[in-house]
Amino acid sequence: MKRAILFPGQGSQVVGMGKQLAEAFASARMVFEEVDHALGQNLSQLIFSGPAEELMLTENAQPAIMASSIAVLTALEKEMGFRPAVFARFFAGHSLGEYTALCAARVISLADTARLLKLRGQAMQKAVPQGEGAMAALLGLALDKVKTVVAEAGSNGACVIANDNSPEQIVISGKKEAVEQVVEAAKAAGAKRAMMLAVSAPFHSPLMQPAAFAMEQALANVEMNTPTQPIVANVTATAVHVPEDIRKLLVDQVCAVVRWRESMQYLVKEGVTYAVELGTGTVLSGLMKRTEPGIETFAVATPADMEKFEKVNWL
Repeated sequence: MKRAILFPGQGSQVVGMGKQLAEAFASARMVFEEVDHALGQNLSQLIFSGPAEELMLTENAQPAIMASSIAVLTALEKEMGFRPAVFARFFAGHSLGEYTALCAARVISLADTARLLKLRGQAMQKAVPQGEGAMAALLGLALDKVKTVVAEAGSNGACVIANDNSPEQIVISGKKEAVEQVVEAAKAAGAKRAMMLAVSAPFHSPLMQPAAFAMEQALANVEMNTPTQPIVANVTATAVHVPEDIRKLLVDQVCAVVRWRESMQYLVKEGVTYAVELGTGTVLSGLMKRTEPGIETFAVATPADMEKFEKVNWL
């Protein structure tokens, strides 16, 4: 039996995530404390109590989501004897979740992961002035059709595909005017829904190049180890296990499309039949079901989820 562990990306954040874990388990609480110390910021207070508007800021949301996922993983390890490198054949994370996966696989330390994601969030926010960029979700339009619509209405590369999430969900990103044009063209082309997203920057587009430069500099100074298990990279949708390859792909990831649908298909091709999502929400479980309906999924975020997880005998 081959299994995978999945880690969520931005948009999964919610005030109060991880609070029950931190109250129930010292092991989870120590994760949040270590992240607070690494950042010199009381991020855990923001995560547990809000305000939501501040938590949603990219520079806070990214390390917060990572910390919540690692807290779940650590609690499973310390309280239930969970051994992720034995349990799972692959780790994968969506966008910032790839950093969480690397932390889980002991490639990057928790403190370094928190600092990198704080910087990543800040660099992404600074890359494009507020209001100039935008993102939109297109539902019910095949990838080839979306490529055609983007090419015809995207104003010469000003709008690109940012996330290929599932056969029914593709996210576009770029200059606001171009994204709005593609949204209208997608509706005319038969999309079930095409809607602008409430995000602060055009992630995973060429407009993020300044952030890519910033991450290249930051990653050059971070120690990386060989992962305990292969990581399925967003950029290639294949497994990677060489630290220098990982370093380069994390830089490329800032501007490149997140090939999540292909990543999930890769897992299935490699024989994965079970996937566990660690951290707040069930977004990735839902995307997996829409991409590969035969895969069994389980999401763990709370002490109650941990108890249910133990009962299914996956540990």
